[in-house]
Amino acid sequence: MQESYPIDVATIREDFPILDRKVGGDFTVPGEGDGDSLPLVYLDNAATTQTPKQVVDAIVEYYYGYNSNVHRGIHHLSQEASVAYENAHDRVAEFIGASGREEIVFTKNTTEAMNLVAYAWGLEELEPGDKVVLTEMEHHASLVTWQQIAKKTGASVEYIRVDEDGRLDMDHAADLIDEDTKMVSVVHISNTLGTVNPVSELADMAHEAGSYIFVDGAQSVPTRPVDVTDIDADFFAFSGHKMLGPTGIGVLYGKEEILEAMTPYLYGGEMIRRVTYDDSTWEDLPWKFEAGTPVIEQGIALHAAIDYLDEIGMENVQAHEERLAAYAYDRLAEFDDIEIYGPPGDERGGLVAFNLDGVHAHDLSSILNDHAVAVRAGDHCTQPLHDKLDIAASTRASFYVYNTYDEVDKLIEAVDDARTLFA
Repeated sequence: MQESYPIDVATIREDFPILDRKVGGDFTVPGEGDGDSLPLVYLDNAATTQTPKQVVDAIVEYYYGYNSNVHRGIHHLSQEASVAYENAHDRVAEFIGASGREEIVFTKNTTEAMNLVAYAWGLEELEPGDKVVLTEMEHHASLVTWQQIAKKTGASVEYIRVDEDGRLDMDHAADLIDEDTKMVSVVHISNTLGTVNPVSELADMAHEAGSYIFVDGAQSVPTRPVDVTDIDADFFAFSGHKMLGPTGIGVLYGKEEILEAMTPYLYGGEMIRRVTYDDSTWEDLPWKFEAGTPVIEQGIALHAAIDYLDEIGMENVQAHEERLAAYAYDRLAEFDDIEIYGPPGDERGGLVAFNLDGVHAHDLSSILNDHAVAVRAGDHCTQPLHDKLDIAASTRASFYVYNTYDEVDKLIEAVDDARTLFA
């Protein structure tokens, strides 16, 4: 079925040595060992994608070639590292349609980006009578953060309903987002349902009500073209490790005029312009939000990951993973004892969450692991959504640029074996 792929999957897979691994032995000893005999089928990409050689090479080049702290030295290595780190901000800005590096803050993940805005803006601006509007499908990074900030400020939190098809009730959204709303925080693509939310429409609603909108793009930026200017997001966040980059780096986009008016979230070195024993002033954007030694290596590696994805083409990335998700949805739908959550297979992002009747998701995941099929089982950091669905957990398969139809077939074979085992 290679001809049906929108990308050259075989060539791409050559850049990921981990995909040649065999597993099944002693997992306490990393790497191949006794008992490692089954070819890995990695379908846990919504949690973390694998890293290509080109990104690893960029990390090695930094540590072997110009490892140094940034913005603090006149010597040659420091200047090289500073230029590479600043260029990484520029590259991210270009990738998501921001106006420049001033709107790009590096954090350690999407969660920290959410907390940065919640503490630096929310604690200062929210008060009793104000409202934060979320959705019932929010990741805990958004839900828990705004819930706790609301408790500290006296603001309230309300949730846009999710209908029986896994989509947002936009009439309910229009009712909730009113003049009391100060922040709308919405996930772009649900990491459980696969729903692609109409974030531009929600941004229009928020702005008409005089509110800001924060878009959680952890599942969207890695998988499709995203332009924060077209969306008209006030804040937007995503993580490097879900888009072929390293762990330990996230991105917060914020409109420059909003970030400029905010006070820093963390204090210390790097983010200051002038310090006396009595007071301090802050550096220019984005550095005033990047206290201490920043994520230098991770930023440089994220630059390399973006270059890799751009070489493939984000339209092609989207087309590939959506085809795999639709194929997986259709294959799973053949079983009358499997329930799939979210919209139809051709109307979702590149993941499918499901349950096998009478089998806990953890047990099913364990059986799949016996077949070397790596998936995610649990509530996927969406406990309230799982409560709404009246399930304790679900099994989630998620796809990326190196996955194949054959791997989906192996998933289905493993699920069918589990059905027989628990029959």
